[in-house]
Amino acid sequence: MKKVVVGLSGGVDSSVSAYLLKEQGYEVIGLFMKNWHDDSVTISDECPWLDDSNDAMMVADKLGIPFQTVDLSEQYKERIVDYMFNEYEKGRTPNPDVLCNREIKFDVFMKIALSLGADYVATGHYCRKAEFKKDNETVYQLLSGKDNNKDQSYFLCQLTQEQLSKTLFPIGELQKSEVRKIAAEQDLVTAEKKDSQGLCFIGKVRLPDFLQQKLKPKEGVIVEVPADHDTYAEDDASFNNQIAQLKYLSKKFNYQLEDGKIVGKHQGAHYFTKGQRKGLAVGGTPEPLFVIDTDVDENVIYTGQGKDHPGIYRQGLFISQDEVHWVRRDLAIENGEELKVKARIRYRQPLQDATLYQTENGMYVIFEEPQASITEGQFVAWYKNEELLGSGVIS
Repeated sequence: MKKVVVGLSGGVDSSVSAYLLKEQGYEVIGLFMKNWHDDSVTISDECPWLDDSNDAMMVADKLGIPFQTVDLSEQYKERIVDYMFNEYEKGRTPNPDVLCNREIKFDVFMKIALSLGADYVATGHYCRKAEFKKDNETVYQLLSGKDNNKDQSYFLCQLTQEQLSKTLFPIGELQKSEVRKIAAEQDLVTAEKKDSQGLCFIGKVRLPDFLQQKLKPKEGVIVEVPADHDTYAEDDASFNNQIAQLKYLSKKFNYQLEDGKIVGKHQGAHYFTKGQRKGLAVGGTPEPLFVIDTDVDENVIYTGQGKDHPGIYRQGLFISQDEVHWVRRDLAIENGEELKVKARIRYRQPLQDATLYQTENGMYVIFEEPQASITEGQFVAWYKNEELLGSGVIS
């Protein structure tokens, strides 16, 4: 009998995952990860870990499986929280959910599970796994979940072949409504529980409050750049080579104070991210202001009016070579090669047509259509049909 450790989070998805595995004849152990102690920055009892661990324990009890809690808060602080502070300080916007899966669930947690004699780790992610033989080796595929509204393959875009080989996704073939129905039929306490929102494992957090633990408020100015500014003028660029063209298509706009007018003040450029609309507290503009860039060195936020402002859009992005990751290593392209794919730059974004260009220093991802708010520090993931092939950190 194969042994599986399920990451029981106290939510309905992992609860049903544990139930299904038990039905399939696995020996199932429930493990709850405690990753956060500081309740001072979470908002009003939204997803406090205590309630979650109690729910997880009740589910384990109902299913008749062993249950224990592991405290990973030290590793979580070191690998996720410190990394987040560091990224925000640099003016980048990290994705804690992707990191959480890479660094905690499928690394620290997986090692603990395997040390307990488990053959597999299972999670309540809406995605699927497939495998086939190629040159006498088993190749594992990460496929999107059958529920298009819930597909979470993007959050797992940094997984490796080794991690996939030891992972099960029991609810990947199901719709969310089916998962809730199963939970209700089995009388699981989590059947009607709302999905948790906010930071992976921390719950709903006031991000500025959270960041202010490390990054001090610092008053600066908000500048509005007009949509008809010279920066956006179409220039008839001609290129000597392909790399020059790729650089041009993925380059950032660089703004100076004199490019617009000062319309307000803020408490720290590092609290803001591209595409953000809330929190600027500037009124009186015909259309709402959106953040088009942040300059953390000069502590200036640049904004533009309306969601069609040209400063929001870019055709491409770059990933430095050490941040390029292939889930399917056998499909990785070499220097000078290109590959047509579908790609997304954020969770739940519909897949976009794009081409990958591998160069000596890294990879360019050029989209057919310009993309809104390409944000440094976030992940771009690329797909062929339903399969996620690889990903990288936008630089």
